[in-house]
Amino acid sequence: MKPLYNPKNTIMNVIPNRAKHKLSEGQLALGMGLRQARTVDIAQIALVCDFDWLFIDMEHNSMDMDTAAQICAGALAVGVTPMIRVPAHEPFHSTRLLDTGAQGIVVPHVDNAEQARRVVDFCRFPPLGHRSIPGSLPQTRFAALPVTETVELINRETLVVVMIETVEGLRNVDAIAAVSGVDVLLVGCTDMAAELGITGQLGHPRVKEVIDRVCQACERHGKVAGVGGVYDEALMREYVGKGARLILSGSDLAFLMAGAKARSAMLRTIPLVQEAQKEAA
Repeated sequence: MKPLYNPKNTIMNVIPNRAKHKLSEGQLALGMGLRQARTVDIAQIALVCDFDWLFIDMEHNSMDMDTAAQICAGALAVGVTPMIRVPAHEPFHSTRLLDTGAQGIVVPHVDNAEQARRVVDFCRFPPLGHRSIPGSLPQTRFAALPVTETVELINRETLVVVMIETVEGLRNVDAIAAVSGVDVLLVGCTDMAAELGITGQLGHPRVKEVIDRVCQACERHGKVAGVGGVYDEALMREYVGKGARLILSGSDLAFLMAGAKARSAMLRTIPLVQEAQKEAA
């Protein structure tokens, strides 16, 4: 697979895209999903916990655009890649966040090559697309750069991710992977399983076949495969083994629930003094 870009050629006037850099080297890029977090310190938490990118989910939570933009700014400051899952295919869902700090856009339910080309069109500046060129950008630290340099740098450091999560999308996966300007095909395993009539069965042979087909299409066209929605450790290992590299590792809510449950369970096992005295008597 050809690298997405050569990080050695990245000019220091732009904040490097950590996730894209990892993927270009064939490494895993691990993402933390945000459903509950609303403050910028989540970026530092993600960094310390060794995540490469934030999956700022604006499809399935109530986060507003300004909050998402603030989290993007916090992530840029510490070198964690802020990526937005937008709620739909309307250009303004993506472009306003790209203009305010996002380094990646994840578009759900991409079913064919025409839709994928439209995503590229509104996520990338000319000549790769037709995104409107704004003024100074947080990704270039608001430096007053020549427009040609800004366009080149931002196009290079932006990850465009399309989600394959329908039967139609799977049927057209090879054509979608062939679209120039798409970097990653991310399998939304939960929705895909539901579409296949095997809701919740994320280890079902038919889901595994989906992962195989997406990974093979990505290999043919020099793209990266990703997986979201799978949190069983054995399945995660298996799907990484198949070739998935952009990995949605879990959400802040799931991590909070797991840690909180483990702590309360431990504390419930500690015998109280009076109970110990009763047993001794």
